[in-house]
Amino acid sequence: MTIDQEVLRWVKVRAACTGKGESEIIEEAVRRDLGLDLLENLWTANSLTEIEATQLAVEAQHETRHSDL
Repeated sequence: MTIDQEVLRWVKVRAACTGKGESEIIEEAVRRDLGLDLLENLWTANSLTEIEATQLAVEAQHETRHSDL
């Protein structure tokens, strides 16, 4: 895997500012972008099935992306 040097520089800055490791910063960003944190929160906070939770998360992502445009 290759990461753009500018992105890696910002990862290092964020890691230094937060006291976290670089891999932790990258993993958090990927989880956030993929919506994994949202899915985990939905599954633990609700009695939705996995399919229902996934659909709800996808709908939320679509709404967020459209509002950013």
